[in-house]
Amino acid sequence: MTKTFVFDTNVLLHNPGVIYAFEENEIVIPFAVIEEIDNQKKRQDEVGRNAREASRMLDELRIKGTLSDFIPLPNAGSLRIELNHQELEKLPPGLDITKIDNRILAVAYALHREGKNPVILVTKDLNLRIKADALGIKAEDLINEKVDYTHLYTGFIEKELNSIEIEMFFKERKLVLPSPNGYYPHQFIVMKNPAHQSQSAIGKYFKSEISALNHSDSMNFGIRARNKEQKFALELLLNDDIKVVTLVGPAGTGKTLLALAVGMEKVLEQGAYNRLLVTRPVVPMGDDIGYLPGTKEEKLRPWMQPIYDNLEFLFSNCADRADIIKDYMYRDIFQMEALTYIRGRSIPNQFIICDEAQNLSPHMIKTLITRVGEGSKIVFTGDPEQIDHPYLDASSNGLTYLVEKLKSEDITGHVSLVKGERSKVAELGARLL
Repeated sequence: MTKTFVFDTNVLLHNPGVIYAFEENEIVIPFAVIEEIDNQKKRQDEVGRNAREASRMLDELRIKGTLSDFIPLPNAGSLRIELNHQELEKLPPGLDITKIDNRILAVAYALHREGKNPVILVTKDLNLRIKADALGIKAEDLINEKVDYTHLYTGFIEKELNSIEIEMFFKERKLVLPSPNGYYPHQFIVMKNPAHQSQSAIGKYFKSEISALNHSDSMNFGIRARNKEQKFALELLLNDDIKVVTLVGPAGTGKTLLALAVGMEKVLEQGAYNRLLVTRPVVPMGDDIGYLPGTKEEKLRPWMQPIYDNLEFLFSNCADRADIIKDYMYRDIFQMEALTYIRGRSIPNQFIICDEAQNLSPHMIKTLITRVGEGSKIVFTGDPEQIDHPYLDASSNGLTYLVEKLKSEDITGHVSLVKGERSKVAELGARLL
Protein backbone atom coordinates (compact mmCIF):
# COMPACT_ATOMS: atom_id res chain seq x y z
CA MET A 1 0.00 0.00 0.00
CA THR A 2 1.31 3.43 -0.95
CA LYS A 3 2.26 5.67 1.97
CA THR A 4 2.74 9.41 2.15
CA PHE A 5 5.91 10.60 3.87
CA VAL A 6 6.05 14.24 4.95
CA PHE A 7 9.65 15.47 5.34
CA ASP A 8 10.87 17.84 8.01
CA THR A 9 13.75 20.17 7.09
CA ASN A 10 16.30 18.37 9.26
CA VAL A 11 15.86 15.19 7.22
CA LEU A 12 17.09 16.87 4.04
CA LEU A 13 19.82 18.74 5.93
CA HIS A 14 20.98 15.39 7.33
CA ASN A 15 21.05 13.59 3.97
CA PRO A 16 19.57 15.16 0.81
CA GLY A 17 19.77 11.85 -1.07
CA VAL A 18 17.12 10.36 1.19
CA ILE A 19 14.42 11.45 -1.26
CA TYR A 20 15.42 8.42 -3.37
CA ALA A 21 15.20 5.93 -0.48
CA PHE A 22 11.42 5.55 -0.13
CA GLU A 23 10.71 3.30 -3.13
CA GLU A 24 7.19 3.48 -4.56
CA ASN A 25 5.77 5.81 -1.87
CA GLU A 26 4.83 9.48 -2.04
CA ILE A 27 7.13 12.15 -0.58
CA VAL A 28 5.61 15.48 0.40
CA ILE A 29 7.86 18.44 1.21
CA PRO A 30 6.01 21.35 2.85
CA PHE A 31 6.71 24.76 1.32
CA ALA A 32 8.03 25.92 4.70
CA VAL A 33 10.84 23.37 4.37
CA ILE A 34 12.06 25.05 1.18
CA GLU A 35 12.10 28.34 3.08
CA GLU A 36 14.21 26.84 5.88
CA ILE A 37 16.62 25.21 3.43
CA ASP A 38 17.09 28.61 1.79
CA ASN A 39 17.99 30.10 5.17
CA GLN A 40 20.73 27.48 5.68
CA LYS A 41 22.37 27.46 2.24
CA LYS A 42 25.08 30.05 3.04
CA ARG A 43 26.50 28.12 5.99
CA GLN A 44 30.08 26.96 5.44
CA ASP A 45 29.65 23.55 7.03
CA GLU A 46 28.01 20.19 6.37
CA VAL A 47 24.53 21.62 6.99
CA GLY A 48 25.09 24.38 4.43
CA ARG A 49 26.48 21.90 1.91
CA ASN A 50 23.47 19.62 2.36
CA ALA A 51 21.11 22.58 2.01
CA ARG A 52 22.71 23.52 -1.31
CA GLU A 53 22.68 19.88 -2.46
CA ALA A 54 18.97 19.53 -1.57
CA SER A 55 18.18 22.67 -3.57
CA ARG A 56 20.12 21.36 -6.58
CA MET A 57 18.34 18.00 -6.46
CA LEU A 58 14.91 19.62 -6.31
CA ASP A 59 15.86 22.01 -9.12
CA GLU A 60 16.82 19.04 -11.32
CA LEU A 61 13.40 17.49 -10.70
CA ARG A 62 11.71 20.61 -12.11
CA ILE A 63 12.68 19.38 -15.59
CA LYS A 64 10.11 16.58 -15.21
CA GLY A 65 7.22 18.88 -14.36
CA THR A 66 5.76 21.26 -11.82
CA LEU A 67 6.91 20.53 -8.28
CA SER A 68 3.49 21.34 -6.86
CA ASP A 69 2.29 18.20 -8.67
CA PHE A 70 3.75 14.76 -8.04
CA ILE A 71 7.04 14.33 -9.92
CA PRO A 72 8.07 10.71 -10.65
CA LEU A 73 11.32 9.55 -9.03
CA PRO A 74 13.73 6.93 -10.43
CA ASN A 75 12.79 4.44 -7.70
CA ALA A 76 9.09 4.37 -8.77
CA GLY A 77 8.11 6.81 -6.04
CA SER A 78 6.97 10.41 -6.45
CA LEU A 79 7.60 13.80 -4.85
CA ARG A 80 5.78 17.08 -4.60
CA ILE A 81 5.98 20.35 -2.68
CA GLU A 82 2.81 21.05 -0.69
CA LEU A 83 1.57 24.66 -0.62
CA ASN A 84 -1.51 24.19 1.57
CA HIS A 85 -1.18 25.28 5.19
CA GLN A 86 -4.88 25.85 5.81
CA GLU A 87 -4.97 23.26 8.59
CA LEU A 88 -3.07 25.68 10.85
CA GLU A 89 -6.36 27.00 12.18
CA LYS A 90 -7.43 23.44 13.08
CA LEU A 91 -4.38 22.73 15.20
CA PRO A 92 -4.85 22.73 18.98
CA PRO A 93 -4.86 26.20 20.58
CA GLY A 94 -1.56 27.25 22.08
CA LEU A 95 0.59 26.25 19.12
CA ASP A 96 2.47 29.18 17.58
CA ILE A 97 1.30 29.22 13.96
CA THR A 98 4.33 31.31 12.93
CA LYS A 99 6.75 28.50 13.83
CA ILE A 100 7.91 26.54 10.82
CA ASP A 101 7.72 23.25 12.74
CA ASN A 102 4.00 23.83 13.28
CA ARG A 103 3.49 24.74 9.62
CA ILE A 104 5.11 21.40 8.69
CA LEU A 105 2.88 19.69 11.26
CA ALA A 106 -0.16 21.36 9.68
CA VAL A 107 0.65 19.86 6.28
CA ALA A 108 0.93 16.38 7.77
CA TYR A 109 -2.31 16.95 9.71
CA ALA A 110 -4.19 18.03 6.56
CA LEU A 111 -3.03 14.96 4.62
CA HIS A 112 -3.90 12.77 7.59
CA ARG A 113 -7.45 14.17 7.71
CA GLU A 114 -7.87 13.54 3.97
CA GLY A 115 -7.33 9.84 4.64
CA LYS A 116 -6.16 9.06 1.11
CA ASN A 117 -2.96 7.26 2.21
CA PRO A 118 -1.37 6.46 5.56
CA VAL A 119 0.64 9.56 6.49
CA ILE A 120 4.02 9.40 8.21
CA LEU A 121 5.90 12.49 9.35
CA VAL A 122 9.66 11.92 9.01
CA THR A 123 11.66 14.14 11.35
CA LYS A 124 14.72 14.04 13.56
CA ASP A 125 13.07 16.49 15.96
CA LEU A 126 11.89 14.67 19.10
CA ASN A 127 9.36 17.33 20.08
CA LEU A 128 7.80 17.43 16.62
CA ARG A 129 7.37 13.65 16.74
CA ILE A 130 5.65 14.02 20.12
CA LYS A 131 3.28 16.71 18.82
CA ALA A 132 2.48 14.61 15.75
CA ASP A 133 1.70 11.60 17.89
CA ALA A 134 -0.67 13.70 20.04
CA LEU A 135 -2.57 14.60 16.85
CA GLY A 136 -2.82 10.96 15.81
CA ILE A 137 -0.17 11.25 13.10
CA LYS A 138 2.46 8.53 12.85
CA ALA A 139 5.94 10.03 13.16
CA GLU A 140 9.33 8.38 12.66
CA ASP A 141 13.00 9.23 12.68
CA LEU A 142 15.00 8.59 9.52
CA ILE A 143 15.35 4.84 10.03
CA ASN A 144 17.10 3.75 6.80
CA GLU A 145 20.46 4.76 8.32
CA LYS A 146 19.81 3.38 11.80
CA VAL A 147 21.33 0.26 13.31
CA ASP A 148 20.43 -1.61 16.47
CA TYR A 149 23.04 -0.22 18.85
CA THR A 150 22.05 -2.65 21.62
CA HIS A 151 23.26 -5.48 19.38
CA LEU A 152 26.19 -3.66 17.76
CA TYR A 153 28.89 -5.95 16.38
CA THR A 154 31.63 -6.17 19.03
CA GLY A 155 34.40 -7.64 16.90
CA PHE A 156 34.93 -10.69 19.11
CA ILE A 157 33.05 -13.80 20.19
CA GLU A 158 33.49 -16.69 22.61
CA LYS A 159 33.86 -20.26 21.36
CA GLU A 160 33.93 -23.47 23.38
CA LEU A 161 36.70 -25.96 22.55
CA ASN A 162 37.96 -29.14 24.18
CA SER A 163 41.46 -29.66 25.59
CA ILE A 164 42.78 -31.35 22.44
CA GLU A 165 41.64 -28.49 20.20
CA ILE A 166 43.14 -25.81 22.45
CA GLU A 167 46.43 -27.72 22.75
CA MET A 168 46.50 -28.11 18.97
CA PHE A 169 45.96 -24.35 18.60
CA PHE A 170 48.92 -23.55 20.87
CA LYS A 171 51.10 -26.05 19.01
CA GLU A 172 50.18 -25.10 15.45
CA ARG A 173 49.30 -21.44 16.17
CA LYS A 174 46.19 -21.93 14.11
CA LEU A 175 43.00 -23.96 14.01
CA VAL A 176 41.06 -24.77 10.84
CA LEU A 177 37.32 -24.54 11.27
CA PRO A 178 35.29 -27.29 9.56
CA SER A 179 32.25 -25.03 9.52
CA PRO A 180 33.31 -21.36 9.32
CA ASN A 181 29.80 -19.96 8.81
CA GLY A 182 28.76 -17.19 11.17
CA TYR A 183 32.16 -15.52 11.52
CA TYR A 184 33.33 -12.20 10.13
CA PRO A 185 36.78 -11.35 8.68
CA HIS A 186 39.26 -10.40 11.43
CA GLN A 187 36.79 -11.28 14.16
CA PHE A 188 38.56 -12.24 17.38
CA ILE A 189 37.80 -15.55 19.05
CA VAL A 190 38.05 -16.08 22.80
CA MET A 191 38.45 -19.86 23.09
CA LYS A 192 37.50 -21.53 26.36
CA ASN A 193 37.36 -25.09 27.62
CA PRO A 194 34.14 -25.49 29.68
CA ALA A 195 35.62 -28.55 31.40
CA HIS A 196 38.72 -26.61 32.53
CA GLN A 197 37.98 -22.92 33.07
CA SER A 198 41.68 -22.05 33.32
CA GLN A 199 42.37 -23.38 29.82
CA SER A 200 41.76 -20.64 27.28
CA ALA A 201 43.27 -18.90 24.26
CA ILE A 202 42.62 -15.95 21.97
CA GLY A 203 42.92 -15.84 18.19
CA LYS A 204 41.64 -14.10 15.08
CA TYR A 205 39.39 -15.57 12.42
CA PHE A 206 40.21 -15.08 8.74
CA LYS A 207 39.49 -17.27 5.73
CA SER A 208 38.18 -20.40 7.48
CA GLU A 209 40.80 -20.58 10.23
CA ILE A 210 41.61 -19.11 13.63
CA SER A 211 45.21 -17.93 13.87
CA ALA A 212 47.28 -16.74 16.82
CA LEU A 213 47.75 -13.00 17.33
CA ASN A 214 51.00 -11.53 16.01
CA HIS A 215 51.11 -8.01 17.44
CA SER A 216 49.03 -8.05 20.61
CA ASP A 217 51.97 -7.96 23.05
CA SER A 218 54.09 -5.43 21.15
CA MET A 219 55.29 -2.13 22.60
CA ASN A 220 54.33 0.92 20.56
CA PHE A 221 55.77 4.28 21.58
CA GLY A 222 55.89 3.04 25.15
CA ILE A 223 52.29 1.79 25.12
CA ARG A 224 51.40 -1.84 25.72
CA ALA A 225 47.92 -3.45 25.84
CA ARG A 226 46.44 -3.81 29.34
CA ASN A 227 43.48 -6.08 28.55
CA LYS A 228 42.35 -8.46 25.82
CA GLU A 229 40.25 -5.87 23.98
CA GLN A 230 43.27 -3.58 23.75
CA LYS A 231 45.27 -6.56 22.43
CA PHE A 232 42.63 -7.01 19.76
CA ALA A 233 42.84 -3.31 18.91
CA LEU A 234 46.62 -3.43 18.53
CA GLU A 235 46.33 -6.46 16.27
CA LEU A 236 44.10 -4.49 13.91
CA LEU A 237 46.04 -1.22 14.14
CA LEU A 238 49.41 -2.83 13.40
CA ASN A 239 48.21 -4.92 10.45
CA ASP A 240 48.80 -2.85 7.32
CA ASP A 241 46.53 -5.13 5.28
CA ILE A 242 43.56 -3.90 7.33
CA LYS A 243 42.82 -0.47 5.85
CA VAL A 244 39.82 0.57 7.96
CA VAL A 245 39.70 0.10 11.74
CA THR A 246 36.84 1.12 14.04
CA LEU A 247 37.32 1.33 17.81
CA VAL A 248 34.24 1.87 19.96
CA GLY A 249 34.12 2.15 23.72
CA PRO A 250 33.42 4.34 26.76
CA ALA A 251 35.70 7.15 27.86
CA GLY A 252 39.05 5.99 29.20
CA THR A 253 39.24 2.65 27.41
CA GLY A 254 42.31 3.76 25.44
CA LYS A 255 40.87 4.13 21.93
CA THR A 256 42.59 7.40 20.98
CA LEU A 257 45.83 6.69 22.84
CA LEU A 258 46.29 3.30 21.17
CA ALA A 259 45.55 4.75 17.73
CA LEU A 260 47.99 7.63 18.23
CA ALA A 261 50.70 5.34 19.65
CA VAL A 262 50.49 3.00 16.67
CA GLY A 263 50.27 5.93 14.26
CA MET A 264 53.48 7.45 15.65
CA GLU A 265 55.14 4.02 15.60
CA LYS A 266 54.16 3.43 11.98
CA VAL A 267 55.18 6.89 10.78
CA LEU A 268 58.27 7.68 12.85
CA GLU A 269 59.78 4.28 13.64
CA GLN A 270 58.71 2.02 10.78
CA GLY A 271 58.30 4.58 8.00
CA ALA A 272 55.25 2.69 6.73
CA TYR A 273 53.35 5.94 6.11
CA ASN A 274 54.45 9.44 5.14
CA ARG A 275 52.35 11.33 7.67
CA LEU A 276 50.06 10.95 10.68
CA LEU A 277 46.85 12.91 10.04
CA VAL A 278 44.39 13.44 12.90
CA THR A 279 40.95 14.98 12.47
CA ARG A 280 37.93 15.53 14.72
CA PRO A 281 34.45 16.96 14.11
CA VAL A 282 34.02 20.47 15.50
CA VAL A 283 30.89 19.84 17.58
CA PRO A 284 30.75 21.62 20.97
CA MET A 285 29.57 20.02 24.20
CA GLY A 286 27.26 22.66 25.67
CA ASP A 287 27.25 26.28 24.49
CA ASP A 288 29.47 27.09 21.54
CA ILE A 289 32.32 29.49 22.39
CA GLY A 290 31.95 31.18 19.01
CA TYR A 291 34.66 32.34 16.64
CA LEU A 292 38.27 32.08 17.77
CA PRO A 293 41.08 34.48 16.82
CA GLY A 294 44.39 33.54 15.27
CA THR A 295 45.69 31.22 12.57
CA LYS A 296 44.01 27.96 11.56
CA GLU A 297 46.26 26.05 13.97
CA GLU A 298 45.42 28.45 16.82
CA LYS A 299 41.70 28.14 16.09
CA LEU A 300 41.93 24.35 16.08
CA ARG A 301 43.94 24.11 19.31
CA PRO A 302 40.91 24.07 21.73
CA TRP A 303 39.16 21.40 19.64
CA MET A 304 42.31 19.32 19.32
CA GLN A 305 43.42 19.64 22.94
CA PRO A 306 42.54 15.98 23.74
CA ILE A 307 44.94 14.95 20.96
CA TYR A 308 47.68 17.17 22.40
CA ASP A 309 47.06 15.64 25.84
CA ASN A 310 47.57 12.13 24.47
CA LEU A 311 50.67 13.17 22.52
CA GLU A 312 52.20 14.76 25.60
CA PHE A 313 51.55 11.52 27.45
CA LEU A 314 53.34 9.58 24.72
CA PHE A 315 56.32 11.95 25.00
CA SER A 316 56.13 12.17 28.82
CA ASN A 317 59.74 10.97 29.18
CA CYS A 318 60.99 13.94 27.16
CA ALA A 319 61.58 17.24 28.95
CA ASP A 320 60.82 19.30 25.84
CA ARG A 321 57.80 17.32 24.64
CA ALA A 322 55.88 20.44 23.53
CA ASP A 323 58.78 21.46 21.29
CA ILE A 324 59.04 17.94 19.87
CA ILE A 325 55.37 17.97 18.89
CA LYS A 326 55.76 21.41 17.29
CA ASP A 327 58.81 20.18 15.37
CA TYR A 328 56.91 17.18 13.95
CA MET A 329 54.10 19.51 12.90
CA TYR A 330 56.56 21.97 11.35
CA ARG A 331 58.17 19.14 9.37
CA ASP A 332 54.67 18.04 8.25
CA ILE A 333 55.14 14.56 9.73
CA PHE A 334 52.19 15.12 12.03
CA GLN A 335 49.13 17.08 10.94
CA MET A 336 45.85 18.01 12.59
CA GLU A 337 42.98 19.02 10.34
CA ALA A 338 39.36 20.05 10.80
CA LEU A 339 36.85 17.94 8.89
CA THR A 340 35.70 21.14 7.20
CA TYR A 341 38.87 21.10 5.07
CA ILE A 342 38.82 17.39 4.20
CA ARG A 343 36.30 17.56 1.35
CA GLY A 344 37.87 17.35 -2.08
CA ARG A 345 41.19 16.03 -0.82
CA SER A 346 42.89 12.77 -1.77
CA ILE A 347 45.04 11.45 1.07
CA PRO A 348 47.57 8.79 -0.02
CA ASN A 349 50.20 6.99 2.10
CA GLN A 350 49.02 8.38 5.42
CA PHE A 351 47.90 6.98 8.77
CA ILE A 352 44.60 8.78 9.37
CA ILE A 353 42.79 8.97 12.71
CA CYS A 354 39.25 10.34 13.01
CA ASP A 355 38.57 10.88 16.70
CA GLU A 356 35.08 11.42 18.19
CA ALA A 357 33.57 9.88 15.07
CA GLN A 358 30.25 9.33 16.87
CA ASN A 359 29.49 13.01 16.16
CA LEU A 360 29.52 12.38 12.40
CA SER A 361 26.49 11.50 10.32
CA PRO A 362 26.66 8.49 7.96
CA HIS A 363 26.96 10.93 5.06
CA MET A 364 29.93 12.70 6.69
CA ILE A 365 31.58 9.33 7.36
CA LYS A 366 31.18 8.49 3.68
CA THR A 367 32.71 11.84 2.72
CA LEU A 368 35.76 11.17 4.89
CA ILE A 369 36.33 7.54 3.98
CA THR A 370 36.18 8.32 0.26
CA ARG A 371 39.11 10.74 0.76
CA VAL A 372 41.42 7.83 1.64
CA GLY A 373 44.04 7.39 -1.07
CA GLU A 374 46.28 4.50 -2.11
CA GLY A 375 48.47 3.16 0.68
CA SER A 376 46.59 4.93 3.49
CA LYS A 377 44.97 3.44 6.58
CA ILE A 378 42.12 5.10 8.47
CA VAL A 379 41.08 4.58 12.09
CA PHE A 380 37.75 5.75 13.53
CA THR A 381 37.39 6.06 17.30
CA GLY A 382 34.46 7.15 19.43
CA ASP A 383 31.82 6.47 22.05
CA PRO A 384 28.26 6.30 20.65
CA GLU A 385 26.91 6.99 24.14
CA GLN A 386 28.57 10.42 24.25
CA ILE A 387 27.06 12.30 21.32
CA ASP A 388 26.95 16.10 21.17
CA HIS A 389 25.36 16.39 17.70
CA PRO A 390 21.71 17.51 18.08
CA TYR A 391 20.27 15.12 15.45
CA LEU A 392 22.31 11.96 16.06
CA ASP A 393 21.96 9.18 18.61
CA ALA A 394 23.64 5.87 19.42
CA SER A 395 21.77 4.13 16.58
CA SER A 396 21.93 6.76 13.83
CA ASN A 397 25.46 8.17 14.11
CA GLY A 398 28.03 7.48 11.41
CA LEU A 399 30.37 5.41 13.59
CA THR A 400 27.87 2.67 14.48
CA TYR A 401 26.55 2.77 10.91
CA LEU A 402 30.09 2.21 9.62
CA VAL A 403 30.73 -0.70 12.02
CA GLU A 404 27.67 -2.61 10.81
CA LYS A 405 28.13 -1.82 7.12
CA LEU A 406 31.79 -2.87 6.91
CA LYS A 407 31.94 -5.85 9.27
CA SER A 408 31.89 -8.37 6.39
CA GLU A 409 34.74 -6.78 4.42
CA ASP A 410 38.22 -8.35 4.29
CA ILE A 411 40.15 -5.08 4.69
CA THR A 412 38.26 -3.84 7.77
CA GLY A 413 38.29 -4.69 11.46
CA HIS A 414 36.43 -3.63 14.57
CA VAL A 415 36.75 -3.92 18.34
CA SER A 416 34.46 -2.68 21.09
CA LEU A 417 36.62 -1.83 24.10
CA VAL A 418 35.02 -2.38 27.48
CA LYS A 419 37.36 -1.83 30.43
CA GLY A 420 38.45 1.67 31.40
CA GLU A 421 42.20 2.05 31.86
CA ARG A 422 42.56 5.84 32.28
CA SER A 423 42.08 5.83 36.03
CA LYS A 424 39.85 4.33 38.69
CA VAL A 425 37.87 7.58 38.81
CA ALA A 426 37.29 7.64 35.02
CA GLU A 427 36.31 3.95 34.94
CA LEU A 428 33.91 4.50 37.85
CA GLY A 429 32.28 7.46 36.11
CA ALA A 430 31.91 5.64 32.78
CA ARG A 431 30.40 2.60 34.49
CA LEU A 432 28.03 4.19 37.03
CA LEU A 433 27.06 7.65 35.78
